[in-house]
Amino acid sequence: MTTPQLVAQIHQKKSFLCIGLDVDLSKIPTHLLDSEDPIFEFNKAIIDATHDLAVAYKPNIAFYEAYGLKGWTSLQKTIDYLNENYPELYTIADAKRGDIGNTASMYAKAFFEDLGFDSVTVAPYMGKDSVEPFLAFEDKQTILLALTSNEGAFDFQTLECQGKQMYQIVLETSKKWINHHNLMYVVGATKPEYFAEIRNIVPDSFLLVPGVGAQGGDLHAVCQHGLNAQVGLLINSSRGIIFAGKELDFAEQARIKALEMQLEMSEILQQYFK
Repeated sequence: MTTPQLVAQIHQKKSFLCIGLDVDLSKIPTHLLDSEDPIFEFNKAIIDATHDLAVAYKPNIAFYEAYGLKGWTSLQKTIDYLNENYPELYTIADAKRGDIGNTASMYAKAFFEDLGFDSVTVAPYMGKDSVEPFLAFEDKQTILLALTSNEGAFDFQTLECQGKQMYQIVLETSKKWINHHNLMYVVGATKPEYFAEIRNIVPDSFLLVPGVGAQGGDLHAVCQHGLNAQVGLLINSSRGIIFAGKELDFAEQARIKALEMQLEMSEILQQYFK
């Protein structure tokens, strides 16, 4: 999916919601555990109930790797289901990969060619040659970790180096890499005060924003400084939506939570894009 297609979806649905499919078997409704593939059945129900309210879905790969081969099979079935039934939806492999060039190339092939994701999250710590193999896929997007929402982000990402904070150096340096126009960036919603500075450095890029909902991030605070001319935000919510209910109507409960966010986003879009 191209960026213009994503932007068109955002305006059509009046939503920039990304739903994180972080499936924990200990938290899904117990009646699903008797099915052949509980993870896929859970994902399928969530997707079917919310696809008209969201523009993107983001499976966190760790929640599939943890279940071994069965988990990878569930992941494959989930991405195939999305691509075959809802091809207009943007897909993100939240893998946070980052390794030397030849290894990075294999990661890129795995997520872009084999699994068929539109994008993948990548760690920048090892630098240019660990990221450019992902950027070599010109019809895909690479989502670089910039300023994350976790407490430990302050251990490194905001350290001063040559008069700048480390996340600023990451943003500026990444703009020198091949096909950098296909870069997006992860910026946590729990740090809304940083968005103005981030927009000064990457004014035109999309930002994937986790941390709204269960982690306490404020949607309006993020939008105040994070929106750009093409919206430029994907707001991710995982636990707050997918685990909203634990009974037979869990998908309907997830839809209620997704609808709450979509309505709030619709109001924001109307305010900023009259």
